[in-house]
Amino acid sequence: MFKKILILRLSAIGDTIHTLPLLNALKKKYPGCKTGWIVEDKAALFIQNHPCVDKCYVIPKKKWKNSKNKLKNIKEFFEIIREINNEHYDIVIDTQQLFKSAIFLPFLNIKRKITLTGGREFSYLFSNEFIKESHALFDTGYHVVKRNMEFAKYLGADPENIEFKLAQPDKETIDSVDKKLTGLTPDKKVIVISPATTWKNKHWDEKCWIQVLEFLKNRANIIFTGTKQDIQLIERISEGLPNKIILAGKTNLTELAEIFRRADVVISPDSGSAHIAWAVEKPFVITVFTATSALRNAPFGRNCASFYPEIDCYPCMKRKCRRKKEKNICCTAVSPEKIVNILKNILHYD
Repeated sequence: MFKKILILRLSAIGDTIHTLPLLNALKKKYPGCKTGWIVEDKAALFIQNHPCVDKCYVIPKKKWKNSKNKLKNIKEFFEIIREINNEHYDIVIDTQQLFKSAIFLPFLNIKRKITLTGGREFSYLFSNEFIKESHALFDTGYHVVKRNMEFAKYLGADPENIEFKLAQPDKETIDSVDKKLTGLTPDKKVIVISPATTWKNKHWDEKCWIQVLEFLKNRANIIFTGTKQDIQLIERISEGLPNKIILAGKTNLTELAEIFRRADVVISPDSGSAHIAWAVEKPFVITVFTATSALRNAPFGRNCASFYPEIDCYPCMKRKCRRKKEKNICCTAVSPEKIVNILKNILHYD
């Protein structure tokens, strides 16, 4: 039915991961179809090397943002548009449904420009084929993966086929991770802690992390991942902790995925790390939610558990707390005992 399909999902890492099941479902339904994907540079590694992606068009957002030569940026934008149009795609699917993604559509010589109803920022003006949405774009009670799979159902693919199929690591990645993980104690489980994300109020309280790490001390190999900006946080919560490896700021995304493949458990707030760990389909993933919705964003299915606050303002979905009293109460509302108890169950600790 389709010879070529283009997916438009620029960012972020977690949302890009959440769109992969749509790609895989379409590829399974139409195995001879060629697929393309427009993505921003931050999440590009997962798309460029994905076994179901034939063409990846990377939008160098970071470079363009820092460039003073705006005319050069515009020229590069139209070079990407020209490359896409030369492929003659049958359809383009805008899964992001915001202005930043929809702005590409007027320049694409593609007959069918498909999206769900309910797009934000006038994005719907740029599509010409609409699927009636079952839930709003930011419905906190409906998972974003399931929303993306409504495109699969509309196009004849199986909406229940939730697969990620990340690319397997190459030798360079494996060798690099081998070196980074030198010193692990062979007879102990491997626990990866990714304690930070981009929103401060999505962070679990440091005292909560410390209590969990106190339980894990001497029981497991503990690896910390994140960015350079997370190092101070990691050092505070891990002070005096033996058997730890701090890799924050020392891995790229493919190395991070390989580290998760070697873990028994990954613990994280609602972050790109949690979604990558879910996508590699190996470790048990524990996510701690604060301001954002577990029903909308959390890993689901096998090998995962999510915890969220039982408070009146949850989920607020706001970057800054709007409570007048007990500010950021959600950051302490999930008790460390809940995480310790599930660790005892899945790792058979006393």
